Amino acid sequence: MTTTPSDVDVVLPCLNEAEALPWVLERIPPGWRALVVDNGSTDGSAQVARAWGATVLHEPRRGFGAACHAGLTAATADVVCFCDCDASLDPALLAPFVREVREGTADLVLGRRRPQGRGAWPPHARAGNLALARMLRRRTGLRLHDLGPLRAARREPLLALGLSDRRSGYPLQMVVRAADAGWRIAEHDVPYLPRTGASKVTGTWRGTWQAVRDMSRVLAETPAHEGGTLH
Repeated sequence: MTTTPSDVDVVLPCLNEAEALPWVLERIPPGWRALVVDNGSTDGSAQVARAWGATVLHEPRRGFGAACHAGLTAATADVVCFCDCDASLDPALLAPFVREVREGTADLVLGRRRPQGRGAWPPHARAGNLALARMLRRRTGLRLHDLGPLRAARREPLLALGLSDRRSGYPLQMVVRAADAGWRIAEHDVPYLPRTGASKVTGTWRGTWQAVRDMSRVLAETPAHEGGTLH
């Protein structure tokens, strides 16, 4: 991992993930830069991230999308990746995603989460994800199975999508607007591990369905957005 500009930046939205950060950061591929976006942590996450060599950004507006977009706008690399900061996903798995983007076989590569072990993906969270995948298919025609946070794409086209959601709908809005712009979107299986600590979104039915509501608003967008077109 490097703190100097590289050709790959990994955005890691972070809210109280001090315990998980060492595991995550030591798995960032060599030469890549980790951008840990602290979204109001109170457990010393920012200090842990710096100690492990990450570049730390602070986003005071609460929300998963706010943290992700702060990382995207601060990134300077040609290719930008996203990964959760809770040790449920191994950022080393992003290497083939980046290769696919660089080789031009896909414009956006997503990880389809495959749970490993008990507690990796609570039933209510799976149900919410399945419902959203079906709605996404009706909205875009994409036959995706997951809206997982592990993903890679080129920075400038991502910025051109004009992503505006700053809550749980951000990952879905990225996919919807990319589809509307004619991007080639690929999906690959990745192991999904039990997270470290309590989930801020999918840890409860209430959190899950609040996320579903956020994402349903995104799916209601008129498919007229043409920014970020690659072809």
